[in-house]
Amino acid sequence: MKLLVTGAAGFIGSNFVRYLIDKSETGSSGEADKYSVVVLDKLTYAGNLENLSGLEKLANYSFVKGDICDEKFIGELFAKEKFDAVMNFAAESHVDRSILDPLSFVQTNIVGTQVLLNASMNSGVKKYIQVSTDEVYGSLGPEGRFTEITPIQPSSAYSASKAGADMLVLAAAHTHHYPVCVTRCTNNYGPYQFPEKLLPLFITNAMNDQPLPLYGDGKNVRSWLHVDDHSRALLLVLKKGRAGEVYNIGGNPSAERENREMTQMVLELTNKPATLIKSVEDRKGHDRRYAVDYSKIKAELGWEPQVELADGLKRTVDWYKNNEAWWKRVKSGEYLRFYEEYYGKKL
Repeated sequence: MKLLVTGAAGFIGSNFVRYLIDKSETGSSGEADKYSVVVLDKLTYAGNLENLSGLEKLANYSFVKGDICDEKFIGELFAKEKFDAVMNFAAESHVDRSILDPLSFVQTNIVGTQVLLNASMNSGVKKYIQVSTDEVYGSLGPEGRFTEITPIQPSSAYSASKAGADMLVLAAAHTHHYPVCVTRCTNNYGPYQFPEKLLPLFITNAMNDQPLPLYGDGKNVRSWLHVDDHSRALLLVLKKGRAGEVYNIGGNPSAERENREMTQMVLELTNKPATLIKSVEDRKGHDRRYAVDYSKIKAELGWEPQVELADGLKRTVDWYKNNEAWWKRVKSGEYLRFYEEYYGKKL
């Protein structure tokens, strides 16, 4: 299978590519040498070729730099490569940035998705996977979980743009009977995550004895999933997911934690004091709670999370400790400009 993975130099995309190639190389999935992977990334601030280092010498891997919004470029790429399947990870993904610059989210997440869909349908791609987010459902109260039929109620420009992309993908299935799947995952964590998100930001700030800017009362609740579990779910959807379906991917109930609790866990693992916590003004429109019901993907595809939160978080902190050069290079330039613009006055 020749597979296009867009946004592959980002956090989840690069982890999925590594997971897929590892399964192909080792034959541990019983499908050795089945996947030929073309990875596409625009290499904006969050796209980092270091995330894919070591793969460039493999015969079943190739990298292409480009923009999913560039219709001419995408059309030529699809005509040349003859992909069997497309997995779209490419997205502007940080809620804080969407507050400052919503238009870029509309362009990449909505327009870019339609460009990919057009090229996929026109060139006979057999399956298209849209990697989305549970944030399209909006905010939960203290009880319950999102299911695949929960109404879409996005609360930010980020989640609204992802919801719009999801609707375009599902519309292609309804109108053109095109074989698509949409996945909606809860909060991921693990190696190579750009340090503007809560966990890598707090881990790296703690290691540098810098303040940990905790929004509001810190009681916003998220369900956490290690990126390896997410990658395993995505491969199952690629192989066996039913056309036209949405699949929620989420953590165990024990992985549902308040942000303040996650902050304390980071401080314990980095052996840093609670005095580093700096309460800051809450984010505009901050959703209170996310949690997803993953019973559909469990029943249909046999998936459920395997990495326990305590173990996964320790592994993640250890990765950042062992890869200090990586994140110090990342936390420079454009990252510092955004950090100062967004957090400067709050801190």
